[in-house]
Amino acid sequence: MTDPLRVGIIGVGWGALVHAPAYRAVEGYELVALCGRRPEPLAKAAERLGIADTSRDWADFVTRDDLDLISITTPVQLHHQMFMAALDAGKHVLCEKPLCLTNAEGAEMVAAAESTDLATAVCFENRWSPERLAIADFVHSGGIGDTYFVHVGQTADYWHPTRGPQSAWMYRLDEGGGYLMGMAAHDLDFLQQLFGRVVSVAADVRTSVPRRAMADGVEIDVDADDTSALLMRTDQGTLITLTTSVAGYKTSSQLFQVLGSSGTIEIGRFQGQGAAVVARVGDEAPTPLEPATRDLASGIELPPKRSSHAVRAQALMLEDWMPAFGGGSAPTPTVRDGYNVQLVIDAARRSSAGAGWVDIDR
Repeated sequence: MTDPLRVGIIGVGWGALVHAPAYRAVEGYELVALCGRRPEPLAKAAERLGIADTSRDWADFVTRDDLDLISITTPVQLHHQMFMAALDAGKHVLCEKPLCLTNAEGAEMVAAAESTDLATAVCFENRWSPERLAIADFVHSGGIGDTYFVHVGQTADYWHPTRGPQSAWMYRLDEGGGYLMGMAAHDLDFLQQLFGRVVSVAADVRTSVPRRAMADGVEIDVDADDTSALLMRTDQGTLITLTTSVAGYKTSSQLFQVLGSSGTIEIGRFQGQGAAVVARVGDEAPTPLEPATRDLASGIELPPKRSSHAVRAQALMLEDWMPAFGGGSAPTPTVRDGYNVQLVIDAARRSSAGAGWVDIDR
């Protein structure tokens, strides 16, 4: 493949902030056009990115002959129809996570993706963060051995009553809101990549603050989750707990622990401070887990912005996706990977509603 893939992005929030600079940082892609529903944000994004070619009609956008690849970065409830339409139009598709709203939608998207020669992928770019690349290397090199137990936990203050409101859709389950779909989705993907597919789940999924005052003073009902605790068994026999809460006051913490026959990974941070260490059997003491260092093949230096870590991870994922466009294999997250995350989220919600342990059928 010599000509660059001509890329069109639908959605100018995360799409303009992360997808656009990531495509521009990787050789083999050419960002051509933007599509957005609202004219003002679309115009601002286009001006900031220097893109004159814009559209507000996504259905027409995905059929354009001058686009090879459609990048979907819209609200979750639109993913299924846009993905299916783009594939039907003969386009390669990159879809933001979470993949879909329901298991039925996910099953249709998997069937469509696996029945075509077109390249498809889902944006679990966190796999390419320096720390997670290092974790994966340690696990795959045999540093853990037989895995006994895994615990991952995160806290934040995004939904504490003292914080200002987020976008209204974040508080609505039917629009893909909540933090199982948000932060936890990345963890569910990464954990299943390393330790096997989740086959059964017991969970408590909660909405701690059921009403929220928006910026205009209007109060809305909240049915999306801000707090969850999942107990999971994988097809490799691993026991995993995953806890997430954004209902704390001035809190920000991350915990990642893996215990196995050959070694341990332990990462603990509060307010950004803490350690990442590993220990192999025979070590006298734990040693630091050094983040993986990998530069972009293009040599492009990303500007030091708040989003630069996400742009870098996304760009590395796009680099690794390139073989797929020539019919080769690529280590990028598949549509089935996205569907597997959706299945766990659905099972967790059913468990929390009273179903107890829920087995996942694929």
